[in-house]
Amino acid sequence: MLLVHGGKAVADALGPRTGGVPLVPEGFVWPDCRECGRPMLFLAHLPLAQGVIAVFLCQNDPGMCDDWDATSGANRVYVWEGPLSAAAVPAQGETQLGAVTALCPRPADTPTAEPVLGRLGGEPDWIQGDETPGCPSCTARMSFTAELEEGADFETSANFGGGGRGYVFHCRPCGEAAFLWQR
Repeated sequence: MLLVHGGKAVADALGPRTGGVPLVPEGFVWPDCRECGRPMLFLAHLPLAQGVIAVFLCQNDPGMCDDWDATSGANRVYVWEGPLSAAAVPAQGETQLGAVTALCPRPADTPTAEPVLGRLGGEPDWIQGDETPGCPSCTARMSFTAELEEGADFETSANFGGGGRGYVFHCRPCGEAAFLWQR
């Protein structure tokens, strides 16, 4: 399923989107980068049949923290179910993209004039080679969930090293998730 550019969205939209404010469970604490200690940028909200996936990565000093690595601590992915509400955004750090973009799911065999910003399911289209992460709880290979392009323009783009692509994985039985990017 392709994710195509759906125009601007509200900050706390329920549908798939990049940017805005994450929808979180009660008691959520905004993640800090394990490398620089500052709050991470909220990148994407991806509702799936088994819940919602929220992707964060460090953009405080682009290139200084290993935000490309699934295990470095410079990115974080959450899988949530149940009631969610808009998070309080930290006042400091690079925590939000410049705009919120709706991601409209389209079957891969449907022609579209809109820019493709990613896809859900299938197999990853690796740029450098297979880096499927193992689950930190059960050590099994995680399932591919989504692929994200940098963005349609500078205001809505994540920094994946200039022309890179992000990959989201999760382990359904354990509720664990991971993110990495390649360029």
